[in-house]
Amino acid sequence: MPDTAKPSMSRTGNLKPIASGSLSARAYEAMRRGLIEGEFSPGQRLILQDLADHFGTSITPAREAAMRLASEGGLELRSGRFLFVPEMDRERYLEVRAMRIELEGLAARIAATRCTPEDLEPLREIQRAYAASEAPEQAEQAARLNRQFHAGVYQLSGMPLLISHIEQLWVAMGPMLTVFYEPGSRRYFGAEVHDSILAALAAGDGAAAELQIQSDIVNGTASFLAYFDRQDAQG
Repeated sequence: MPDTAKPSMSRTGNLKPIASGSLSARAYEAMRRGLIEGEFSPGQRLILQDLADHFGTSITPAREAAMRLASEGGLELRSGRFLFVPEMDRERYLEVRAMRIELEGLAARIAATRCTPEDLEPLREIQRAYAASEAPEQAEQAARLNRQFHAGVYQLSGMPLLISHIEQLWVAMGPMLTVFYEPGSRRYFGAEVHDSILAALAAGDGAAAELQIQSDIVNGTASFLAYFDRQDAQG
């Protein structure tokens, strides 16, 4: 079970540095990507000055990026110096899950009608690596490959606006998955469902692709609800 203490961001972890250009926009993208990729934990406190130091900017671009993410629900800005990753609770998880089921199912359905056999080869490579990463000590690798697989499916829809909305849900979901994929924890893996998704895409069967993506999302529910039950029992 994860440590209930909520660490401050005294270091910047694996956040990518930013290049020149619009500093606030680039800081926003780096922080957004960090949320999607699980670089932050639910309830974690981030220090704006640390972010600015990491990006090599004044505090203004970091604050502007944080405020933009706060307006989108990805972060909570509680003072001029600190911001927080939203806490993970049952209601937030179920809301994000409900939206993912609809939007990600739609993207998979459309992808099945547009993809070619060549389009599926990168997904097959990701899936082979994912299927080989079930060991508990491979949790971080499994999380990364799972994100890549899902993102690859949705890219095949060719619908940038839909993909943008899905990514916004992953901004909320990424920190939650740091609990789900915690090393040593019991979790839904679902490699066989990924195989079924690939089969549906290869057959051009949009309904089946939608159903399998939705099943993959729903199948992880029990692990999350068990986590919330444990948290509730601890008071």
